[in-house]
Amino acid sequence: MIHVNSLSVGSRLLPLSFDVKQGEVLHVIGPNGSGKSTLLSAISGLLSFDGEAVLGDLNIKSASNETLAANRAFLAQSDRPAFNLEVVQYLALSLPAHVDAYSPELESVVNELAQLLQISDKLHRSIHHLSGGEWQRVRLCAICLQVWPTLNPYAKLLVLDEPAAPLDIGQETLLYGLIRRVAQMGITVIMSNHDLNRTLKYADIALLLEQGVLQAVGEVDDVLSAELLSRVFNTKVLKQVVNDRAVLLFD
Repeated sequence: MIHVNSLSVGSRLLPLSFDVKQGEVLHVIGPNGSGKSTLLSAISGLLSFDGEAVLGDLNIKSASNETLAANRAFLAQSDRPAFNLEVVQYLALSLPAHVDAYSPELESVVNELAQLLQISDKLHRSIHHLSGGEWQRVRLCAICLQVWPTLNPYAKLLVLDEPAAPLDIGQETLLYGLIRRVAQMGITVIMSNHDLNRTLKYADIALLLEQGVLQAVGEVDDVLSAELLSRVFNTKVLKQVVNDRAVLLFD
């Protein structure tokens, strides 16, 4: 679904290549400052880069903003806007241009997302009266509306930059349930993540960066080897099996 070949961004991100199939979930991992956000911005078409990035048959480098918006959605790390809106009004800003704001299909999708993210009781609240975790779940709902397949037949890719950062552990579970639902509908998901045990459990493939250099990409269990993680994160990492599942332990 997305093919990246020798993509680089100056000295911030050295040439790297990888492929992600339709409906797969890729976690981009690495220490702070390793180039995760740079990579996500580049493949979203929001940052100039050298090399090649192709989404389906769409050349990301040459695509217009309108075409990119129809094919992918990008959730950045961001504060809430200064202007005030109700949650439902904020959600409407993410709707594809052709969607009827009063259609039964849209109402059905909003209800499903609101239930998945447990924000059904917040749809008519001001966005400035939400906690950090509530606001992030509203943002996740909005960005999913942009690429929800029943609303947008062109949608292919959802890119999330550290979406779990403002969430507590219970809210993180809602996030990963949402990502699983999106992927099951055939949308490819690429996200940066700091919780390596969540990557072990939920990612299909992983990509490890260190100081802008690709260290490994591929099967999650291979990329998240204790030896490699210990070197890249400069800390002792152990991998053990607990209840038939691999778990990373940090010293």
